[in-house]
Amino acid sequence: MKLTTKCRRVLCFVLALIMLIPTLSASAVNFKPIESIDEKGKPVELKLYSKACCVMDIESGEDIFETNADKEMPIATLNMLMTSLLVVEKYPDVHALKGSFASAGSEAYDELFDKGTPTADIQPNEKVTYYDLICAMMLQSSCEAANIAAINIGGSISGFTKMMNDKAAALGLSHTKFSSAHGFWTSGNYSTANDLAKLSRHIIENSSILKDIVCLSEYNMSKTEYHPDGTTLYNNNVMLNSASPYYYPAVKGLKTGTTNEAGRCFSSYSVIEGTGYIIVTLGAPLEKLAQDEKKAEADPNSLYANDYIYYSLIDHINLCNWCKNYLDTSDFLNPESEIRDVTVMFGDKDYANLRAKTGYSRMWPTYIKTSDVKRVITVKENIVAPVEVGDILGEMKLVYDGETIATLDLVSTTQVKRSTFSSKVEIAKSYFRSKVFFITLGIIVAVIALYTALHVVMVHKHYLRKNVEDQDDNRF
Repeated sequence: MKLTTKCRRVLCFVLALIMLIPTLSASAVNFKPIESIDEKGKPVELKLYSKACCVMDIESGEDIFETNADKEMPIATLNMLMTSLLVVEKYPDVHALKGSFASAGSEAYDELFDKGTPTADIQPNEKVTYYDLICAMMLQSSCEAANIAAINIGGSISGFTKMMNDKAAALGLSHTKFSSAHGFWTSGNYSTANDLAKLSRHIIENSSILKDIVCLSEYNMSKTEYHPDGTTLYNNNVMLNSASPYYYPAVKGLKTGTTNEAGRCFSSYSVIEGTGYIIVTLGAPLEKLAQDEKKAEADPNSLYANDYIYYSLIDHINLCNWCKNYLDTSDFLNPESEIRDVTVMFGDKDYANLRAKTGYSRMWPTYIKTSDVKRVITVKENIVAPVEVGDILGEMKLVYDGETIATLDLVSTTQVKRSTFSSKVEIAKSYFRSKVFFITLGIIVAVIALYTALHVVMVHKHYLRKNVEDQDDNRF
């Protein structure tokens, strides 16, 4: 089927757009975190308690490690990350947050009554600043604070959850759905480790207010008529508390969440040797595991000797140690290095040199050689002059263990001008390689062969006739 000129132009335009797609990175790489290197020099894999995990480099947004990171799961009160984000978007100035008040009646409390939900002891109709509501949510997972904020900003809880889902869609959180402002219920309320890492990164990068709040180990709410001395809030994230056995200096926040259905969930923000990380874990065990009783017996001073073990925090401690001890920024491609050349037709040169449009580096385990990453190069076919410096003529994929970790554009470093003489020569060459030439050649050869055959026959006939005439003459 022949394409019309218009269809060919549309097809060329679409192909051009595809070639202009920016550098892409895979979501994560097929390697596992380790806890140590054994005496034989082999990595000892780190075992996680959590069912799902995502470790993200804040600067690049790349997932360094993930397991079940796209599995939709209940997330407990990690919902309040989104609730608090919408509050600061409504009141983006800290003075406005501290100078604006909200309250609610039974509509904020009825669903929470006698359910054992986390609380900051905010009373019905008690006027509280939005800043205090955020602190109550982010530090102590206060469900009434979430409902009060939702009702006042969204007009109703359902109106606010629509805002939450709209924001999730705008942020590209494709596996997230909110049905409540607090997340204590699981019906129709879920997300993934990957989506929550994206949300947490957005908060850290775009809200200095929330970034400051999530690192508070405690906070005293403003005085009200119900609480003349204010209310002291203690952060459930005890990794911020220097007196806690889970204390980790590099951790700066972010939010914990725990329910029977969701298990222990945690999104942490840390800065380790100058590099920022978001770590999200979901579904860590609530109860002490039988296997850890022996650890307690072996070391009575360990975390495992306590009656309650925060397995989510143990995972984050171990992952932070992995980031600290075994991750480093590795350069995989120098943007100044020539990669290869390609053939160019109809130009004053018959080639163009290629290099990557950009370099590529990422956090990489020190126990895996960067030379294990393979380069797979694809270039355009039938490249025709003119070619300008910077024209995209191919791509390079960086592949580790069968997985593409990055796709980079290859651009020309050579200017190739159109050459009339080269065009004519190439056209001539192309004719001699074409089907038309070979058909024509075949016809000519056939004609010559036919002519030769006819000539041979005629000569032979002439010879026979002359022979006969000579014989007749000899008789007489």
